[in-house]
Amino acid sequence: MRKIPFQSLSKAFILSLSLASPTLASEPKPFLKEGKWRGEFKLNEKVLPFNFEVKGKTAETATFSLINGSRRDHFKVKVIEGDSIYVKMNTYDAALVGKIQEDGTFSGVYKSLVPNPRFNGNRLSFVAEYGKSYRFVQDNHAVKPAGDISGKWNIKIISKDPNAANSVALLEQKGNKLTGVLMTVVGDTRELEGNVVGNEFFLSGFSGPSPYLIQGKLGEDKKTIVEGEYNIGVYFSQKYEGAKEKNVELPDPYKLTFLKEGYDRVDFSFPDLNGKTVSIKDEKYKGKVVIVEIIGTWCPNCTDQTRFLSPWFSQNKHRGVEAIAVGFEQKDDLEYAKYTLGKLKDFYKIEYDILFGGIADKKVATEKFPGLNRMAAFPTTIIYDRSGKVREIYTGYTGEITDKYYKNYVKKFNKVLDELIAEPNPFEGKELGQVSVGR
Repeated sequence: MRKIPFQSLSKAFILSLSLASPTLASEPKPFLKEGKWRGEFKLNEKVLPFNFEVKGKTAETATFSLINGSRRDHFKVKVIEGDSIYVKMNTYDAALVGKIQEDGTFSGVYKSLVPNPRFNGNRLSFVAEYGKSYRFVQDNHAVKPAGDISGKWNIKIISKDPNAANSVALLEQKGNKLTGVLMTVVGDTRELEGNVVGNEFFLSGFSGPSPYLIQGKLGEDKKTIVEGEYNIGVYFSQKYEGAKEKNVELPDPYKLTFLKEGYDRVDFSFPDLNGKTVSIKDEKYKGKVVIVEIIGTWCPNCTDQTRFLSPWFSQNKHRGVEAIAVGFEQKDDLEYAKYTLGKLKDFYKIEYDILFGGIADKKVATEKFPGLNRMAAFPTTIIYDRSGKVREIYTGYTGEITDKYYKNYVKKFNKVLDELIAEPNPFEGKELGQVSVGR
C-alpha cells in the first residue's frame, strides 16, 4: 500500500475542514453588546466611573454614546488588529482601546494619541460591565443622603498661591442622585453626574477629553464642603473647600483679557491648513465684522464654542461678517495641525478659515497676538468691527449646562454682532478715489 506523506495528509484534512465548515475561518469576533454599560477608570487609588450605551450589533453599524446626566456624546467604533475595539474620541486625539474578555467585560485603556512625548504616555486603564447603568452606587445599596446640596457653591482652592483661581459649582440633587457643573474662568467641566451618600458626594464626567472626578464631604451645618478634592485625568489633582453662596460669581469674562494701552487693534498672520499665510489685514476681511476664536482641538470648552459658532456663522455669513479660528495644538507641527484641525473642520462643518497658531501654550499665544495683555484661557474670542478695531474680548466659554450663563452669553453675543454689523462700512465707496456721502 502506498504511503501518503504526513504533510499532505495534514493539508488534506485542513482543506476538508474548511470545506465542511465554511464559517470556521470567518467566525465573528466578540463585540460590545447593545445596551447600557458601566465602566470604571483606575485613577491612582480612586475609582472614576463612567456610563455609555451601545446601539448596533457590529462595528460598521454601532454608535458608542457616553452618558453624563442629560448630555450624550456619540462616537464611531472600529475593530482593529483582529479583536481590539477602538473608539476614537472624535476631534480629541485620544481613544478608548480594549477587548471583550471571557467573562463578558470590556477592558483596556484610555490613551492619548498625540505624537508628542509630553502627552503620549498619558493613559488610564478601565473595565466596563454590561447591563449596569448606575454611577457610584446602586439605588438599593445607597445610604440615605444627609442633606440636599442643590444650589450654588463657592469653591475655593486650597493653595499657597494667592492667584489660584476659584470656581463656582451649580448642583442639583434628586434623592441620592446628583448632577451639576463646575465653572471656572476658562469655562466649565461639562455636565457631571454622581451620587450623595450620607454626608459625602461624588461626581464624575467623561465626554471624550480627560475624565473628571470631584468629591467632597458636607460640614455639620450642611452649608459647607470640607475635605474636597477634584481630579482631571492623570494631569491634575487639587484640594478645595466650599460654601453655599447664592450670589457668588466668577470674574467678568469680558474683562480678563484686554488691549494694552495705546492699542485699538490686534494684528496677526498664521498659515492655514494648506500652508498659505492668512492675515487679519487681508482684503477678504476689510470692511467686515470679524470673529476670531483662539482655540485648541484638545480643549473641550473650545470645541463646545465651535459647536455654537459654526452653525451661527453658516446662518449669518451673508450679513457682512467673517470668522477665523486660530488653533494652538499639542504639537508644534503644521502637518499634525492639518490632521487635528482638519478633523475639527469636518466634524463641525466649519465654513470659515482655520489657521495654525503653534504649540498649545498661553504664553506663546500671548506673544503671537501683540496688543493683548495676556491670553487668560483657551478659548478666547476677539470681535473686530468693520474698521478693523477690536470691540470686544471674551475669555472662556460656558456651555448649555450652565443655563443662565450660557443664555446670557448667547444674548450678548447676538446683540454685539447685530450692532456691529449694522454699523456702516468705512471703506465702502472709497475705491478709485470715490467719497462716501452721508456716512
